[in-house]
Parts: sequence; structure tokens; C-alpha cells
Amino acid sequence: MRAYIDIETTGLSRQYHNLTVIGVGTENNGFIEVVQLFDSTLNKKALLKSLDGVTDLYSYNGARFDLPFIHAKFNVNLTSLYKHNDLMFTCWKKNLKGGMKSVEQQLGIKRKLKDIDGFMAIRLYWDYVNNCNEQSLQTLLEYNKEDVVNLHVLRMMLGVR
Repeated sequence: MRAYIDIETTGLSRQYHNLTVIGVGTENNGFIEVVQLFDSTLNKKALLKSLDGVTDLYSYNGARFDLPFIHAKFNVNLTSLYKHNDLMFTCWKKNLKGGMKSVEQQLGIKRKLKDIDGFMAIRLYWDYVNNCNEQSLQTLLEYNKEDVVNLHVLRMMLGVR
């Protein structure tokens, strides 16, 4: 079974920053079922449960960011448990450069949340934590879900198996 993974964090440093959301999307009869881990469900046990039955794991820049961040925080090496394919490197081979949002624009992949990026995701998280703003949390989760679902769309457009 294939799965797509994307994380949100409080910053770029695995040493000084924390995970805020892990989104995992699994393929099921042509649909992507997304599980999001945050707050009390953001732990190693829940992550491994969300990946139960998975053989192939897809990400964008996951080899350099998402998976090492997860390894640093949960002491679990996902590349030793699953066949990992970082779609960023396939994009580079096809001369599709830039972050995932840039590649999506180049390929015409649509987004609902066009004005949100990683920096805004951090601000949304802290607004939720500091001000109990549930709308900020919902927007953060929707942003993460869109990333996860678009990884599937990207994989299909790239023709990656």
C-alpha cells in the first residue's frame, strides 16, 4: 500500500523546534484517506499505526526534512521500515525546480489555500496555542491535508510508481 507523508513544525531545526502536525495519506480504492496527528495523538505509536500495511512512502523533500525530523523526535527511521520515494528528486530530473508549491504551479495543480506557506503554518500553530484559536488549527490542518493529497496528485502526474 502507498502512503504520503508531510509534516508541520515550529521551525527548521530538528534540535530546537518541534513537530506540530504529521499528515499521512493512504491510498484506498483510488481515494486518499488522510490521518493527521497533532496534540495528544502526535507520537511514535500513532504514527506507526497510521502507516500500518504501508510498503511505499512518498514525500516532497522528505529525505532531507520530514523523515530526519521524525527520526530526531520519535527515534524511528522510516526509511528503514518503508520504501521511500522523495518526489522532489524526480521533479529535479524533469527540470521542475523549487518547493512543492512552485512545482504545483508549474504543473497546474490547484490549491484552495493559496496564501499559506510553511512560515504561515508556524504562525497558525502559535495562534492556536497562544490564543486558543480553533480556526487557526483548522486552517493549519487543512493546509497539511492539502499537501498530503497533492503529493498523490504530483506522483500521478510525474508517472512515479
